[in-house]
Order: sequence, then structure tokens, then C-alpha cells
Amino acid sequence: MVTGIISTIPDRCKRCYSCIRECPAQAIKVLNGQAVVISERCIVCGHCVKVCSQGAKKISGSIDYVKNEILPFTKNAALIAPSFAASFPDQHKKLPTALRLLGFHKVIETAFGADLISELYLQKVQSESKETLISSSCPAVNNYIKKYYAELVPNLAEIVSPMVALSRYLKEEFGRECKNVFIGPCVAKKDEILNEEVAGTIDAVLTFTEVKNLFRQFDINLSDLDDGEFDPPYAEMGRAYPLAGGLLKTANISGDILEKEIIVVEGKNKVCEIIDDLSKKNINAKFLDILFCEGCISGPAIDTGLNYYSRREKVIDYMSERKNISDKHVWKSNLFNSRNLNLHRKFHPQNERRPMPDEEQIESILTSIRKPEEKDRLNCGACGYQTCREFAVTISKGLGEKEMCLPFLIEELQHAYEELKITEEQLRSAEKLASIGQLAAGVAHEINNPLTTIMLYASLVKKELKIKEADEQLTTELKMISTEATRCKNIVSNLLNFARQGKLSLSKFDLCELLRGILRTVKVNGKYIPIDLHLSFPEHPLEITGDKDQLQQVFLNIILNGCEAMEDSIEKDLFLTLTVENNFAVVQIRDSGIGIAAENSAKIFTPFFSTKKIGKGTGLGLAIAYGIVKMHRGEILFKCEAGKGALFTVKIPLDLDLTLNNEITLERKNYERQNIISR
Repeated sequence: MVTGIISTIPDRCKRCYSCIRECPAQAIKVLNGQAVVISERCIVCGHCVKVCSQGAKKISGSIDYVKNEILPFTKNAALIAPSFAASFPDQHKKLPTALRLLGFHKVIETAFGADLISELYLQKVQSESKETLISSSCPAVNNYIKKYYAELVPNLAEIVSPMVALSRYLKEEFGRECKNVFIGPCVAKKDEILNEEVAGTIDAVLTFTEVKNLFRQFDINLSDLDDGEFDPPYAEMGRAYPLAGGLLKTANISGDILEKEIIVVEGKNKVCEIIDDLSKKNINAKFLDILFCEGCISGPAIDTGLNYYSRREKVIDYMSERKNISDKHVWKSNLFNSRNLNLHRKFHPQNERRPMPDEEQIESILTSIRKPEEKDRLNCGACGYQTCREFAVTISKGLGEKEMCLPFLIEELQHAYEELKITEEQLRSAEKLASIGQLAAGVAHEINNPLTTIMLYASLVKKELKIKEADEQLTTELKMISTEATRCKNIVSNLLNFARQGKLSLSKFDLCELLRGILRTVKVNGKYIPIDLHLSFPEHPLEITGDKDQLQQVFLNIILNGCEAMEDSIEKDLFLTLTVENNFAVVQIRDSGIGIAAENSAKIFTPFFSTKKIGKGTGLGLAIAYGIVKMHRGEILFKCEAGKGALFTVKIPLDLDLTLNNEITLERKNYERQNIISR
């Protein structure tokens, strides 16, 4: 994006959106949380600069250019805006001396330029034109109309601003080579001098802030200086221009409050309202005198701590001081001698309006930021816009992002925090399982050998006793040794299964058939015959890609746990449901057993934790199932209340190959993005 007169300092912009709230042109777009000025839409009113408490808005500077290209030039002039008395309230008389010390050959009041154009405004107002005439001295107003109310461009008075009028006068008086620098409170003046209609008239624009910076660089302290006098041509009533209605006063146009044909408007909100009304034909006034700020004494670079009324008073006091100093005959002579000076210009539309989105788009965006209903739309203004609907329109025009909505952002952060907690828990569990797996592998290997020896010799002794027809008690005890050794072997086998997780043997198979096969196996066991099975399966085969043997172990563990949990239940119902959701096979297994106590719910996937009776389980079944499901990039969840059974939900991707490829692609993109950022 091209940087314009006003731009954003990225490091300072902190998501406050004050500038968006103040921008009348919707010329600020939030990108990655920062309010970026869109130069082609910006009208350079400077309101974003005034309201930015973080100092994140930067005005294009001209100090270096003036120092290097103009001050060394012997034929130059400083044109001082008539609001200077408000910016230098106690030292305004010393300003001419200070500017000459900087290197300016002449120091002249721009107010004379206002005197030059006032007669033209009087003629325009007194003409028989039926169209409403809009004053064109404020460049921010001109930009606003050109870019957003192109149909009103013909209403702009084709008269140059006081700055341009005075500069053209000086070019005629002192030669075209005279370099002129305008100094004032207006940022939009920096944009005005770039317009092709007035290009080359003004060589540079400095704000009052920049001039004070120059004084510091040149070690010029106004308090140490003598009072100075401006150079001719001297001004008269043009000094009233920075005040609301100053143009009318200068041009001697009646501005009575009851005179509806003449309307004076100042301030951003009122200006936007009246221009909109004029475009809708609700205004029939003959002349509109408009200033985007509350007078030029409230310009964005006025750079003073005085309030509005104090600034206004300083300008009026200065006008009173100068009232009887100027020679009116000389002033009139200067105006008369300038009667052939070209003080006209044209204005051309630069339409920046973006098409209004349709209702469907607006509602879609409102839904995406969780505001589908009118009751959800808080209209809190945190995003910088008055209503949620206006905000949605802005997003659809590509001028905003959803994260500007504070309630939406808080909800997103809350969801992100909850997901982070789940991820952290899963990570802790994975680390625990990994460490237990390493331990289990070592223990299983060391125990397996002596277990094999015990079982072998128990079998040999048993055969020997059978030959010798030993007593029954000894045979029973020997059988106990063999049984317990076999149980230890099963535990070791489970430990090895747990430790070996990490490898999948992928194949395509019918998940429906796998589950039916498991249920047939369970039904063969006589103690599970009383259990009623309730199945809800797709009518057609459901083919998935995964490790068939390991998934069989998952579902078998869960189903057997459910069956065992119903041993002491009156109702023995096992519900098994298989559905497809978002490319996942979802298997739900619900039993009517005793359930799990709330205090144990966080431990059910922990290795060696079991609620079964002693000797009934190792506590590894669900831990193994958890690991297998995670290796399949799936989820295993459960809901349970003590005495009300348990519901296990297993989600497995339909195509694990595709899931893994997508994850690899995503990881590669993240890696490339990080490399780009680091470069």
C-alpha cells in the first residue's frame, strides 16, 4: 500500500481503533491488528492524528527539504497562516524575527491571500446561480467531496485557497523563481500543493509543529528575541479566516443566524451531515461556508495547550492589535493591482466510494461474528463504528477485520484458551504415556524371562504330580501358581502392547463389519448373553483407512468395559451407534452400568488406573485405546455420571492417509511462512 501524507507507525499502534471512530472517510483499514491509513481514500483531515494517544500516526515531514533546498536559497518567503497567534499565544510578535533567523528572506501573512479571494466569493454569492455554492478554502472538505460525493464537485467554488492566492501574488511580484513555504496548522495543505491545478505554486508546507522543531534544531529561543514585523503586502479582514464565519466577515457577506441562504458549518460531524443532506437535496441554501475543523484554530497541528475559546480569543486580540497599524490605502492599492491575477481553479472527481454489499452479505458477516439476531448486536462502538451493521458493511467492503469486534475477540480468545488447556492436558498425558511406555517396555522384557521359567517348571511339576497321583491340595496350589503366572503374562503382554504404540499398519476395511465381528465375539461369552444390544449402523458398508487390528483392540476394550460395568445392573443395555460427521467416522458406545465417579473421571485414560475389582483388570485397556485413537489423528471422549452408565465417543478419520498428508502440507506451509518472516 502506498504511503500518503498520513501513515501508521506499526510499533506504536495497539488496537485502540480511536482513529477509525474519528475517520469520516473510512480511510483506515485494520491489518493484523494495526490501523493502516489507505492513502487513496484519505482526505488528510488529520483527525486520526489528533485522537491517537499512542502517537502512532505520522505526518509526512518537509523539514529536511526546507532546510536543504529552500533556506539556503536567497529568494524565499514564509507564508504564515492567520491562526499563528493561537499556536504562539505569548510569543507571536517574535515569530517574524525567528523565521528570518532560520533563513527566510520574507515573512508574510497568508491573510492577505484571504483578502485577495474575498471579492470573488462576494460575486459568486450575489450571482443568480440556483445551485448551492460550497466554499473551497478547506482542502479536507474538497477532498471529502471529490472522493465521496462526486456529484457535488460542480458545487465547489472554483476559487483558490488563501495560501495559493498569496503564493501566486508573490510569484507575480517577486518572480517565478521565488520559493514559497506555507506554515500553518493544517495537514491537508501538504496534500493540496500536490494537486495539478495548483502544482508549483507552493514549494513546501510546514506545520506549526515542524516549525517549532526547526527552532529547536537551530537553537532559536523565541523568548530571547525582539518583536518583529511582517513583510508586505499587509492583510486586513483576512485575518478572520481561521474563525468560523471568517470568510463571510472578510467578504462582507451577511451571515445572520436567521438568514437561511447562508450557512456556516464547522467540525467533522456537522460537515459530514450537511454534505450528505446537500447530496440528498435536503438543503436549498445559496452558500455553504464549511471548515472540517472547528475553525483553523483547531487544526491538527495547531500545537498548543489552549482550549478552543482561548485560541479564538488570541486570534481576535491579534486582529485588534493590527487594526490601526496597516495603511488601508496601500492595502486597497495592492488588491486593485492584483485584479488581473488568476485566482481560479477547477476541481475533478476522484470517486473512492465502494459498492454497498447486499443484505445477504451483511447478514452472513454478522452471523460469522456471532451476531445473527438483533438482540446479539450490542452496538458498543468498540470496533470504531457506531453500529454492528455498519461494522459488517465495512468488513464486506474490505476495510476491516472481524477481530476489531471486542466481544467477538473476547469469545475467540476464550475458545482459544479452552482449546489451549485441552491441548496442554493432552500434551501432559502424552508425555506421561511416553515415559510410562519406556518404563513398561523395560519392565516387561525383564519380567517375561522369569515368568516363562515359572510357567515351564509349574507345568513340569504338574505333570510329575499327575504321574505320581499327588494329593488334591497340592495340585490346586500348583494350578494357582500356573494361573497367576498366566495373569502376569497377560499383564506383561498388555505392557508390551502399550509400549509398542507408534506404528500403524494401514489398510482399507469396512468399519461396520469390524464392529459386528467384535459384537459376535462378545456374544459368544456366556456371561454377556443377558445384555441387550441396540445397534444403529449405516445401511451400506463404511470403508475407512486405518490399522484394523489396533482399532479392533480399541472397540473391544470399550465394549468389554461396558459389559463388565453392567454385571450388577438390573437393566443391561448396550447401545452402539455409527455415524459420519465432517469426514470422520463417529462411534458411540453407551452402557447402562454403574458409571464412574466424578473424582475418577480425569484418570480413566491413565495407565494402571482401574475401578474394577482386584484381579479383574490391569488398568491399561483405555490407556492403550487412547494412544491408538490419537495415532489415527482421532478423538476419544467420554461422558459419565455415577450410577447412570457411561458414553464413549470415538472419532476416526475416514481416510487417514489424506489427513496425514494435509497435516504435513500445513506443517510445511507454517515452516515456509516462519522462514519468510525471519528473512
